[in-house]
Amino acid sequence: MSDYEVVIKNCNSIDTAKIVLKRECLNIKFGPNGLGKSTIAKAIVSHARNDGTLAELVPFKNRRKVDAAQPTVSGIDGFDSALVFDEAYVNLFTFQQDEVVKNSFDIFVKTPEYDTAMDEIEKLFDGIKKAFADRPEIEQVTKDLRDLRDAFGKPNKDGSIAKSSKVLKAFGSGNKIENIPDALMPFETFVKSENPSKWIGWQIKGKEFLDLGDACPYCATALPNPEQKETALAVAKEYNSTDIAHLNSLKEVIQRLGTYFSAGCQESLEKITKAKTELTAPQKSFLNDLKNSIEALIQQLDGLRNISFFSLRDVDEIDKKVSLLKIDLSMIDKLDSDQTRAVTDPINAQLDKLIEQVGNLKGQIGKHKAKIRKSIEENQGSINGFLKSAGYKYSVRIISEPDSYKMKLVHDDLTEFVESASTHLSYGEKNAFALVLFMHQVISEDPDIVILDDPISSFDKNKKFAILHQLFRGKDSLRNRTTLMLTHDIEPAIDVVKSMAHKFQASKPSATFLSCRKGEVKETPITSEDIRTFAKICKDVIAESIDDVIKTIYLRRHYEIMDNVGLEYNLLASLLHGHKVPNLKAEGRDMSAQEKTDAETQIKEMMPSFDYETLVQQIEDDEVMIAKFLETDVGYEKIQLFRIIKGAHQDDIISKFINESYHIENEYVMQLNPHKFESVPEYVVEECSRLLQDE
Repeated sequence: MSDYEVVIKNCNSIDTAKIVLKRECLNIKFGPNGLGKSTIAKAIVSHARNDGTLAELVPFKNRRKVDAAQPTVSGIDGFDSALVFDEAYVNLFTFQQDEVVKNSFDIFVKTPEYDTAMDEIEKLFDGIKKAFADRPEIEQVTKDLRDLRDAFGKPNKDGSIAKSSKVLKAFGSGNKIENIPDALMPFETFVKSENPSKWIGWQIKGKEFLDLGDACPYCATALPNPEQKETALAVAKEYNSTDIAHLNSLKEVIQRLGTYFSAGCQESLEKITKAKTELTAPQKSFLNDLKNSIEALIQQLDGLRNISFFSLRDVDEIDKKVSLLKIDLSMIDKLDSDQTRAVTDPINAQLDKLIEQVGNLKGQIGKHKAKIRKSIEENQGSINGFLKSAGYKYSVRIISEPDSYKMKLVHDDLTEFVESASTHLSYGEKNAFALVLFMHQVISEDPDIVILDDPISSFDKNKKFAILHQLFRGKDSLRNRTTLMLTHDIEPAIDVVKSMAHKFQASKPSATFLSCRKGEVKETPITSEDIRTFAKICKDVIAESIDDVIKTIYLRRHYEIMDNVGLEYNLLASLLHGHKVPNLKAEGRDMSAQEKTDAETQIKEMMPSFDYETLVQQIEDDEVMIAKFLETDVGYEKIQLFRIIKGAHQDDIISKFINESYHIENEYVMQLNPHKFESVPEYVVEECSRLLQDE
């Protein structure tokens, strides 16, 4: 298979970018900040997803220009899906209250193999599911049974029905809707209306105004004698609007369930719901038995309706469990009716068929549990191995939930699970978790291309290698996937191309260096030979036919890196600072003639053309130095020459960049030769040129 030759045009600051992606390999693209690496990532993702976002990358210079060239990406027409890890992914990464990450079940357990096994198991339950589907009224019946059961409330300690329950509040003192007291017969029309509780509530609210005068607070009719007032107050004494509401709603439920009760049960309920006086002990006992019967039927219906791999997953003796699901109405005789049997008989018949296949069911569930267990152990082991090697004091456990699996977070110093991981994990820890879990999401979703936009530059060296090892070395990792890693950190390239290349061979890594000039992004392959110590790079450059002042810049750097800051280093430092008489800065004195001669002798072994007096004259001449600045095309040399030119350096930001990034504090042991790899951002070189021109 040929490589992808990707061409990106007119995207943000990029006029043209040409990069090569090797198929099913790790492609590391290393380059300085400000180059446009994130733009490259966005362009490729937008093109692969074809989601219309590519148009958002139109360069500012082209906006509002009718005929301006639009963003385009070519060379990857075979890509239809992409997953990208970047800062936005980390920010959107959801750490849940009760699990480490949202959808951990989908990411770590729910594989295509898992789905296939689940489908095979679910087929065994098709008959039972169909029995429920063929009788849609079962849903309403079950709901009504639950409403009636809930009306009994929480029982007393002796198991009897509590007085505070809806059932006893509605019927405990007799049905005063059916049996209206004689004093309230004038209100019969209202009491027996469709919604009497609303009328009763309205009536009761008015009683507080009766003491204000002798007129009725409802109609303003005169109430001259006490008996008339008593009649108005009688409603509040006899009725409670809430209890009446319970009575009405329970009556409706009982009426809907009517034919599902046995004949004897219906007769007893009729007596209870129309009783004139307080319920007797036998009647309350009957209601208690009815509640237990309802509870038993609900449990069995729910057990059959929800029968699945999950409901049987943790059962030791599945054959016994399935047999117990059969509905025996003779044991719940209060619900033993033709109507109830019309529901339960077809379900029981399908259950009998399942019982005939229970051996097959047990085998499939057992096999599926074993595969899930193995998958969980592998995922846990992989993630926890990474966390340990990276020095984190966290681990994860994937545990079973009633109808799923969830990944929980554990800390070495805590016995229970860590709740709300987002409040406990540092930014670096979140980033590390997000990156490793991103890998598992890639495995789960299997996109055509994976893009890692500067994924590990914020980590220390040990964690960087641990993450690279996790991402690209394991069996279930990103190896053998077309992966683009964009980074301003050279260490990934050093690890996979040079120092640890033997460990990453399976990922078939390639590394290239990205540079940008005048809107054009180019790449240069990085080989193992290109990654060298800067001391060796300095020697290689000094051996070339280049300007002697530039040679002294590299030579001084060489002595500095080798921690050889003796006479030779001091002579070169004095030269580059334009001192006619060299000095020993640390000792606060000038060099003696002999010390100068000794230093020159050593320097000439590496740079035969070295002549202090000649070179110091050139360094003191700004025109000569500016000419040298303009002659070299190497960014590193330009900014070092810029530092030397007196009076030209007035920009604090550029000064910080040069001094910290490319002079004193550059601590990389291994680097790329700046003569071959242009690592200085274009804006820095341009700013140096501008400042020199102004000067």
